[in-house]
Amino acid sequence: MIDRELLKEVAGDQRISIIGKELGIPRSAIKRVSEVIGYPHVVVISGIRRCGKSTLLRQIIKKFYNDTEFLYVNFEDERLRDFDAEEFNKMYEVMISLFGKKRTIIMDEIQNVEGFELFVRRFHEQGFKIFITGSKANLLSRELGTKLTGRYVRIDLHPFSFLEFLKMENVEYNGRSLYQTEKRIEIIKAFDEYLRRGGMPEFLRYDDGEILLRTYEDIVLKDIVVRYGLENVRMIRDLYGHLISHLSDKFSYNSLRKTVGAGSTTTIQNYIHYLEEANFCSIIQRYEHSLKKQIISSKKFYLTDHGFVHFISTRLTKDKGKKLENVVLNHLRSKEEIMYFEREGECDFITIEGNEVTSAIQSTWKLDEANRTREVNGLLIAMKEFGLEEGIIVTYDTEEEIIIDDMKIHVVPAWKWIMSIGE
Repeated sequence: MIDRELLKEVAGDQRISIIGKELGIPRSAIKRVSEVIGYPHVVVISGIRRCGKSTLLRQIIKKFYNDTEFLYVNFEDERLRDFDAEEFNKMYEVMISLFGKKRTIIMDEIQNVEGFELFVRRFHEQGFKIFITGSKANLLSRELGTKLTGRYVRIDLHPFSFLEFLKMENVEYNGRSLYQTEKRIEIIKAFDEYLRRGGMPEFLRYDDGEILLRTYEDIVLKDIVVRYGLENVRMIRDLYGHLISHLSDKFSYNSLRKTVGAGSTTTIQNYIHYLEEANFCSIIQRYEHSLKKQIISSKKFYLTDHGFVHFISTRLTKDKGKKLENVVLNHLRSKEEIMYFEREGECDFITIEGNEVTSAIQSTWKLDEANRTREVNGLLIAMKEFGLEEGIIVTYDTEEEIIIDDMKIHVVPAWKWIMSIGE
């Protein structure tokens, strides 16, 4: 049990800390917060460690609560490492004794407290507006899903998108920017930096690779090894290192089992699932009409932020084309369900809304004589399969239009494609 005096100390320190925190670059997620702020639902913000969840909370506190009308607690504080769910009432009483009665409670990294969902549900039913954040992708499905079915909204926070990166670099842009030579040069230069460094806010601020390495280590050791009581740390590192070094490559659980010497494919599947839960990666499946075929088909591995590749991949040469493909996937991810398509050729991404395939997108560093036939045909096969009249090939700097059999393919540089469709 934690005594009240320590809770007072924590509550006071944390309020000063969150209000004193820099507002940072306005996150695009604040727009979604604006849409749901009036709902009675619990707002759950989920994202990888150090992607800016606390900064987003700071922006919410400033924009919607005038830095006063809220109660805040951060469970990453080491002084709360022994905090028990039964002590939520005590913490609430301490906070209102210090700051007065408020109807909004904000709880950062709440997954550190076992059984937190019961407190959240009780206070939600009493009419409190509640924000919670967590680094686990399944924060809702496992802990809150059964306790707050239909009474929450989820906001997934990702590392900086390219458009947020432009804001950080103070590069102004609008629709006219695409046609202004000097502005285009400035935007392309920024895209080169984004492709090299990624979008993890703290790393971008200090340009210190140790920040990304520590984040990765915390995810592997704290969020996975310790949380799930795993013992074969070396195998886990070998598996994750292999996947990161083979970014966007197809894999099967059985092939990975052989590569790292695991005893079963279930073990491999679980280890990868844990990495997904930590919001570190995305696994996309091959599109199949049969769900059974889809489940057993090869998968593709992508990172939540491509900046990790430079510091973790064991490949001597870091494939810029794979990083570009990762950027494309992450920009699509926030909008729709994504799969890849493969028949006689391969299309990197198809997007799905409901049960309908809405677009087909190919990604390649450049379109030249060596790969033109392969890339175009892979896209055309997907377009024909799903009755799409137009498709897209995203490149680093190639731009053209290709018309084949009344089907139009737009070949467009990644930076321009991202700016044209927005956040």
